[in-house]
Amino acid sequence: MKVVQWSTGNVGRHALAGIAAHPDLELAGVWVSTPDKAGRDAGELAGLGRTLGVQATTDEAALLASRPDCIVYTAMADDRLTEALADLARFLRAGVNVVASGPVFLQFPHGVVPHDLVAPIHAAAAEGGASLWVNGIDPGFANDWLPLVLTSMCERIDQVRCLEILDYATYDNAKILFDIMGFGRPMDDVPVLLQPGVLSLAWGSVVRQLAAGLGVPLDRVEESATRLPAPHRIEVPAGVIEEGTAAALRFEVRGMVGDRAVCVLEHVTRLHQDLGPDWPTMPGQGGYRVEIKGEPNYTLDLHIEASDGDHNTGGLKATAMRLVNAVPAVVAAEPGLLTALDLPLITGRGLVTR
Repeated sequence: MKVVQWSTGNVGRHALAGIAAHPDLELAGVWVSTPDKAGRDAGELAGLGRTLGVQATTDEAALLASRPDCIVYTAMADDRLTEALADLARFLRAGVNVVASGPVFLQFPHGVVPHDLVAPIHAAAAEGGASLWVNGIDPGFANDWLPLVLTSMCERIDQVRCLEILDYATYDNAKILFDIMGFGRPMDDVPVLLQPGVLSLAWGSVVRQLAAGLGVPLDRVEESATRLPAPHRIEVPAGVIEEGTAAALRFEVRGMVGDRAVCVLEHVTRLHQDLGPDWPTMPGQGGYRVEIKGEPNYTLDLHIEASDGDHNTGGLKATAMRLVNAVPAVVAAEPGLLTALDLPLITGRGLVTR
């Protein structure tokens, strides 16, 4: 299958490596947003230490005209929703299937966003006869198939809770950490992520998809958040967090049935391990956890570590591979906006080293 990688940032460069490693995929092109990357070999942009024989380009029209089977879209969407939605619709109308890391609410938009917001995506998919699947690690595998498979061993389910418990100190993305999550900013300054309704927009798809997978109609979705200040100056690769500014964040998005939270998404994000000692913790740098209350009770911890020893690199790579390894299934699917509930079990078929 011919695949085009769209962007080579934090996730995209790992997706390039994944495409190169997949026996059923052929890298047919690479789109980049800046002229300084144009003309460079994909292997160089992926940091592979070898060339792949495919040069990056800013020529979108040429890439679409080459009629790839799928685009792996990992361009930043959090701060450019309108542009990202337009990109996806344009690809679909051109008859190109897409796997994408965002906008994240598209992983399961039903009941999360107004129909008018996703109607152009549905129309474009129908017009081009192509499919779109949005996923990753979170929102994505850590809170869709991972918890849903675990529920298959339950007699009774009272609550499914999915947690991300991570030290973000090594996450080198200033826009995400400072502009969107609000770290390093005054405690009374409300960042983009904590504007009313944004948490439910971004992660409401998680709890609604879990509920759909369990056959539970939700009455409503609620959200809450708490922040903690830095007790001292903290330096991270993305910048500096001064004493007294925001340095830890804990939030929940809850899918409610009556007054009971049935499906819960919780994030515990720290920039220093000593922050929030009474908040949920995991050994080392953290990871993902699924807690099921019912009969029986389950707790499942997922630790991720890349070959460089860092969990944040591992998370970026996990998001990229979740998309890349799904390409054959998405290409084979019926046209439309797909969710995890629409796809078969995706494995690492063909990836075992020989």
